[in-house]
Formats: sequence, C-alpha cells, structure tokens
Amino acid sequence: MLVGDADMRQALAGCSSVAIVGAKDKPGSPVDRVGRYLIESGFTVYPVHPVRKDVWGLTTYANLADIPHPVDIVDLFRAADNCPEHARETLKLSVPPRIFWMQSGIFSFEARSILVGSPIKVFEDLCLMVEHRRLFHAD
Repeated sequence: MLVGDADMRQALAGCSSVAIVGAKDKPGSPVDRVGRYLIESGFTVYPVHPVRKDVWGLTTYANLADIPHPVDIVDLFRAADNCPEHARETLKLSVPPRIFWMQSGIFSFEARSILVGSPIKVFEDLCLMVEHRRLFHAD
C-alpha cells in the first residue's frame, strides 16, 4: 500500500507509545536497532514477547492484552503468517492503537483485511525507525 509522506507524518504525529511485538535485544538485529532508536527518541516502548521477560531493561509482556496502558502503535517484527492473529488481538484491545505497523519485508493482505473498517491505520513493508527519522529528524 502506497502512503504519501503527509499522510504518514499525520498518522505518526502525536504518537508516543509503541508495543513492539517480537521484541528481543539481540545486538545488531533489526528489532534491537529499532527498539533502541524508539526509546532514544522518547517513545514509551512496551516489548512484547511470549518468553522473554526483560528486553532493553523494560518489563516485557507476553501479549498485547497484558500491556497495562493503551499504545499508539503496534509494531510487528513477526513473520507475515503471524500478522492476522496479531490483527485480531489488536482489535480486541479496549483502546485501539492508532497504527498497526508491519516492518520492512512484512506484508499481510489478511491482517490488513481484518483491520479494514476500524480506525486503525495499517502500514506494511516499512521500517518505523527509517520513516520516523526521515519524516521528523531530517536535516
């Protein structure tokens, strides 16, 4: 799905919290670089992983429903075939996020279809760190 810079900037403006699904702090991994960037950029980050308990020194939640606060962005670092289930999980949250973001290389027509009609904007095959840096920190 093609999205213009103005639409993406508007969607991201005011977002301050991110649930990173598939979070792990393995040095050099894409999820580690993105997670650290978001933390350093002032986002409140909620790592989500079914097994890990302490990613980036933060309390890590087994699933989205366990996060005690609403989040603005659900950022997925999971294989595309897992995305539909995360879309369904996202729809069950009492306060929906503003954005459902599938990282670079991740496309899911089914996940996108599940979220159609909800107020949640869907982004696919884009890196949140790259786009945020480009739109808000360009020199």
